[in-house]
Amino acid sequence: MSQILIKNAQIITMDPNDTILTGDLLIKNDTIAAIGENLQASAVDKVIDATGRIVIPGFIQTHIHLCQTLFRGQADDLELLDWLKKRVWPLEAAHDEESLYYSALLGIGELIQSGTTCIVDMETVHHTHSAFQALADSGFRALSGKCMMDHGDEVPKLLQEDTHESIQESVDLLEKWHNYDNGRIEYAFCPRFVVSCTEELLVNVRDLSAKYDVKVHTHASENRGEIALVEAERGMRNVVYLDHIGLANERLILAHCVWLNDEEKEIIKKRGVKVSHCPGSNLKLASGIADVPNMLDREIFVSLGSDGAPCNNTLDMFHEMRLAATLHKPAYGPTAMKARKVFEMATIGGAKAVGMEDKIGSLEVGKKADLAILNLNKFHSYPSSEVDPISRIVYTANSGDVETTIINGKIVMENRVMKTIDESIVLKEANRAIKRLLKKLPSIQ
Repeated sequence: MSQILIKNAQIITMDPNDTILTGDLLIKNDTIAAIGENLQASAVDKVIDATGRIVIPGFIQTHIHLCQTLFRGQADDLELLDWLKKRVWPLEAAHDEESLYYSALLGIGELIQSGTTCIVDMETVHHTHSAFQALADSGFRALSGKCMMDHGDEVPKLLQEDTHESIQESVDLLEKWHNYDNGRIEYAFCPRFVVSCTEELLVNVRDLSAKYDVKVHTHASENRGEIALVEAERGMRNVVYLDHIGLANERLILAHCVWLNDEEKEIIKKRGVKVSHCPGSNLKLASGIADVPNMLDREIFVSLGSDGAPCNNTLDMFHEMRLAATLHKPAYGPTAMKARKVFEMATIGGAKAVGMEDKIGSLEVGKKADLAILNLNKFHSYPSSEVDPISRIVYTANSGDVETTIINGKIVMENRVMKTIDESIVLKEANRAIKRLLKKLPSIQ
């Protein structure tokens, strides 16, 4: 049994009582074994002196594309549909096993360095096993799945799938990777969005999600042009259509939901659908501003995600928290999105979105040891006296303040040094891979 004892930290637990204490946290294997003052433990393998540091639950991001990390800076200043058709879809079509592996590792490394310990990830159409291998090798926690696309004339031929082959490949990946490493990796079905999926595929996903009891992760109502396409082809708006075919249920995670009407919001609430708010992506793609305060007033589950690197262009949860906290204040007033609510969305709220609130999202005895240690003893985050620690994190902290990250009881970064990923190799291979992919683009249609 391995044991890690974190001493003398300010611990923000996010437990049901919102407990914040100064004390110690003991990890045994992959689990939090004790939290309190002056903890004593025999046979401790490692003691981390966290005096003056803050320990928080690891962030949970509910919408990420690890397959796109290599494309950072390759699709700037475009709206969603042009962004997809002109740049991102051709680049995804160019991926090979090696490029996808390093794209995933590059994203995972950035996430670890910024305190994220779990994601809901949508990969591209092909080579998804490479991304799962990167997740396995890095020690990261994720729900991930192969992107499914069997419809659409403007999709590159290399991304156009046969419906049954797409479904079979997804099931094969699920049966290989779901519950890997005692549940550290889970599978989620990932139809890209209604625009690129036939009804036959979506109905099969509905049934398979119920059969295997796994999540469905897709995009919806991100952009008004997308909604117009769905209405023209399916005769109804996105969420109404998803409800019509039985996909709107408690297993569904919808990314974006920028343009919802009252009927769609009521469906989302009634069916227990989870919404992933991606403010950085929505702003950069000029998609709009999701009405999150109204969703929260309706008791809709809303969590946070960065989306992919080419539409943000950062995977930093601190960036998303600050945007989520400030974006809605001009319209709703200064108390619309308080720091504590936003921090909740980034931690235990994300855990609820993925159905893992009994395992992650807060620091409590018996839960998985997924956490980050922050050092806010810096010019940009002082003074520290008489300041709410959660407000400090949401409004002043940044990814560089994350000192150590622990996932599933294993140290994956300590004192800013990566432990499960060779940073120099990944950076070198990422540059090499994107050069190779860009050379392929002229031949991809």
